[in-house]
Amino acid sequence: MENSPKGTLVTKVEDNVPFALKSTLKDYYELVTQKLLDREKVPEYNITITATDRCTPRLTSVRVIRVQLSDINDNPPVFNESSYVMYLKENNPPGLLIGTVRAADLDTEQNAKVTYSALPGNIGDLLLSSSISINSENGKVYSLQSLDYEQRRDFQVTVRAADGGFPPLSSEVIVRVVIIDENDNAPFILYPLQNSSSPANDLVPRSAEAGYLVTKVVAVDGDSGQNSWLSYQLLKATDPSLFAVGLQTGEVKTSRPITSPDFVKQKLVVVVNDNGEPARSTTSTLNVLLVDGFSDAYLQLLDVPEEEEQQDTLTLYLVISLSFISFLFLISVVTVIAIRLYKTRQCRDQYVPSSRNFYSDRNFPTNPAETSGTGTLPQSYCYEVCLTTGSDTSEFKFLRPLVPSLPANPSVALGQSFRTLFPWIALADAIAWQA
Repeated sequence: MENSPKGTLVTKVEDNVPFALKSTLKDYYELVTQKLLDREKVPEYNITITATDRCTPRLTSVRVIRVQLSDINDNPPVFNESSYVMYLKENNPPGLLIGTVRAADLDTEQNAKVTYSALPGNIGDLLLSSSISINSENGKVYSLQSLDYEQRRDFQVTVRAADGGFPPLSSEVIVRVVIIDENDNAPFILYPLQNSSSPANDLVPRSAEAGYLVTKVVAVDGDSGQNSWLSYQLLKATDPSLFAVGLQTGEVKTSRPITSPDFVKQKLVVVVNDNGEPARSTTSTLNVLLVDGFSDAYLQLLDVPEEEEQQDTLTLYLVISLSFISFLFLISVVTVIAIRLYKTRQCRDQYVPSSRNFYSDRNFPTNPAETSGTGTLPQSYCYEVCLTTGSDTSEFKFLRPLVPSLPANPSVALGQSFRTLFPWIALADAIAWQA
């Protein structure tokens, strides 16, 4: 700053700024820094410089200089958490959003632009890149495939955040993905084995009292937590009053003493339920043999009658027999009715009305003189005998002609229909007329 002609100048800078004036030439000064400047702390300064002469009276001049600090890429991105824990339910659909990571950079513009990426790694036998994806712009983490809790319960991913400065600065964070179990496994029976063609038989002496331990059903569940809590119940039994199953233990015990009417072979079905939502279940079939003693029990097993199966077979045979008898009865009734109707229609087809009260054959002559002299009609008539109660002791019998009520053609058609439906009618009719 140039000096006034009236005297030497005195210049100074306020004390609260890290700047100072340095004299280079006579009455010329440079504004220099006194320490390192940090734009992220103080981005700009307003420096007040005061110049005063040494004359009397002294005159003063003040000038304010605004100094803005430019940014350099001296700050790496910083995550808002030191580590992340994300939760994912198993059997998830591919492309499901798991969570989001965030990182901030104190620099400006390009130096503060953050991009995200996952470092290479493996999840068991799978590449991390085929299972997890991270959006490079917003840090959202996605699952690329369905995961199974029973195969892997958690895994870790290292996420890197890098800025756009030159050279770029970066930082890393660990993301732990925890897989949440779902009730996708039914209980599995360990004992007794259910895959054999001939299930084992448990022997119980007939002298056993109530509370006798017969066997124990052992099951496990591949799920965890409350999804693996198992309960046991007796679903079906030959005699439900004879056995009981422990709700939590799966122990099968007798609930009362064994009596002589009890079947020798008892079949039990035990259902095992888990506590998931929705609950899943598995059944176990047990065969219990009531014996007087344990000697040669297995050799006699093949000779034990199957009471339950015999009862079911007997019931089936009874139903089939009743159905067959009912069918035969129905066929017989229909056959008798059909034969009766057919014979009636056949008689009516042979006659047409010739007067108000009598019916004769179509070929019967209208002139009485044309009849033969033997006193008999040339054609036979069909009569129906009408008797009253107790007529078997009476000597009087009344005969009335059978009067047709339908035309000839419908009767013939009806007779042909019955002969078509029931081919044995013609044979029965022939036998009846010969008789």
